[in-house]
Amino acid sequence: MNLPTLAVLLSVAGASPEARPSVQRLPARLVEGTFFARPVTRSGRTLNLYTDTGGGLWLTQAVAQELKLPTRTEAQGEEKREVLTALPEFRPGQGIPAPLEGTFGVMPKQEGSPVPAGWDGMLGQEWFAGRVWTFDYPRGQLLLHAKAPPMEGTHVVPLGFRVGKDGKRETAFARIQVQVDGEPLDLLFDTGAQTRLTADAAKALKVAAGERATSFITKSVAERWRSRHPDWRYVEAAEAGTGAPMIQVPHLSVAGHEVGPVWFTLRPDRAFHEYMAQWMDKPTEGALGGSALHYFRITVDYPGARALFER
Repeated sequence: MNLPTLAVLLSVAGASPEARPSVQRLPARLVEGTFFARPVTRSGRTLNLYTDTGGGLWLTQAVAQELKLPTRTEAQGEEKREVLTALPEFRPGQGIPAPLEGTFGVMPKQEGSPVPAGWDGMLGQEWFAGRVWTFDYPRGQLLLHAKAPPMEGTHVVPLGFRVGKDGKRETAFARIQVQVDGEPLDLLFDTGAQTRLTADAAKALKVAAGERATSFITKSVAERWRSRHPDWRYVEAAEAGTGAPMIQVPHLSVAGHEVGPVWFTLRPDRAFHEYMAQWMDKPTEGALGGSALHYFRITVDYPGARALFER
């Protein structure tokens, strides 16, 4: 997931660096607890880009071909992949910035492709790296800051990032600590954590079926919660496709706030103890996603490795 540096710079919303405001609202909308960036190209094509601080960086092959975007092939280990060498030009005031780190991969269309219908791409951890962002869930706004605003007090929390022997940050997957049932838990800060509910699960949760924001927790932690609190709501086979259960915790503490309830979708321990651990500074027990984040306005200072949670 750690990709080479993008050589092509794209102006933010079509403005020169000198003209950029200190805080800029990006074209985006909040859909079922997840932010989608909605930049508009010069030709009038609106892109629907899933934003995911715990995900990758790519556009679909269909969009790359439709917009005639230039690409090249590069080595990735023993394999090769297609990447963009330039992004489309956007209309003034309706664009998004290029990543400071990494390149956009091109996601080929394959039979049984995991790309949901309507997605044109994903803006993942490399897109967020090196900048300061505000995820304003109550207002449904995604903001980009020219520099970090004042951030201090009990509602500011440190973020952990994996660094190499040279002290340089290797990824932008952020670790954040929360408390549930008096127990500290290290989680991935994951604005893109999402599940697809079955019809029965949607009925139990009293929401519409389909994709919606969630948080993730390892099976072992969920089992510990259930043994201590058999009264906590638990929905079997809640997730379409995987059959994963969901558990609702009544309260969660983060950055000096206590909020709840919060739904978690279960994941095998190895998903975080082994797989995600490759890119984290330490193993985590799951991911903090929109089912918890929707209570807050969150400013994330990636260079400063900290986040401010406001209500």
